[in-house]
Amino acid sequence: MDKGSIRFSRKDSAQFFKTLNKRVNEYFKENKIKKTGNWRLYVKTVIMFALFLTPYFLILTLGLPNWANLLLTIVMGVGMAGVGMNVMHDGNHGSYSNKKWVNKLMGSSIYILAGNVYNWQVQHNVLHHTYTNIHEHDEDMEAGRILRFSKHAEWQKHHKFQHLYSVFLYGLLTFNWAITTDFQQMYRYMKRKLSFGKLPSPVINWSTLVITKLLYITIWIVLPMLILDIAWWKILLGFFIMHYVAGVILSVVFQLAHIVDDAQTPLPDESGTMKNTWAIHQLFTTVNFGTKNKIVNWFTGGLNHQVEHHIFPNISHVHYTKISKIVKQTAKEFNLPYNEYRTTRKAIISHFKHLKELGKKPSFAV
Repeated sequence: MDKGSIRFSRKDSAQFFKTLNKRVNEYFKENKIKKTGNWRLYVKTVIMFALFLTPYFLILTLGLPNWANLLLTIVMGVGMAGVGMNVMHDGNHGSYSNKKWVNKLMGSSIYILAGNVYNWQVQHNVLHHTYTNIHEHDEDMEAGRILRFSKHAEWQKHHKFQHLYSVFLYGLLTFNWAITTDFQQMYRYMKRKLSFGKLPSPVINWSTLVITKLLYITIWIVLPMLILDIAWWKILLGFFIMHYVAGVILSVVFQLAHIVDDAQTPLPDESGTMKNTWAIHQLFTTVNFGTKNKIVNWFTGGLNHQVEHHIFPNISHVHYTKISKIVKQTAKEFNLPYNEYRTTRKAIISHFKHLKELGKKPSFAV
């Protein structure tokens, strides 16, 4: 089946999404608030950028001992993940502000996180949000032959150990962005003429990628080597640690919402049509976790409210806690699932148990 042939059912006689959308719109209208970010998001933006960039300037200017620099690189990794989840994410969804230029600016923060706006918008906004958890369509479900995230993926012998080694690979997420993934994705997406909005000029797109990568390497590797009286390998090690910390955080947050027992991985029928409408599909394929934990809510940028985010990606995450009550109640009324783990710990346990189950040799495997 061609990867572009997926269609979602249009049969929703009970009109779940129409009802839900009306109720959510009424919530914003009655409370006279915008769906985009507010002062809480702006304050958080300052904090996250401070966590990410302040340690960098301290390392460059204070001549600190190695142990202090190591701790600061860890803080940078935490800040890097925080900027990605709270600022870049809302910006590239167009939900940070009602001003397009502000969204574009905040979305462009991905360039100092080692990523690329075009690639991220295609992979996340187009493929992941449209074809959530659908094998060979949602690229967030694919990890080559190293990890098996779906029962529909080919099984390999080493997968029986994936619940043990997976977490060590998660830390490579953003590091791979920096060195290989962006180039591979851009080639693949441009060849397929995929885009979130107008398809960019290939020359401009590739030029932007190369220039931003050179600037990134200059800022994070070349400048520290020129300024600091530190062995080159220690600078590279610090760079890697920063990425590894961010990678673990970002990967785990994503996995807890999609690669767990309660998240389904449905396939289309022979005609390429999914069983459910797009909105109902999101209820079956996404899971919330730790939504009562204020720290998790604040730091993950609402990505623990994955159900709300997938149905309303154009609404800023600062509103998810409030509208989650509406989504949960409406799903219940229509006898639809609303999957959630009460705590992050339970979600983590479920994720690794799920990986272990997927690592077992399928009965139909040859």
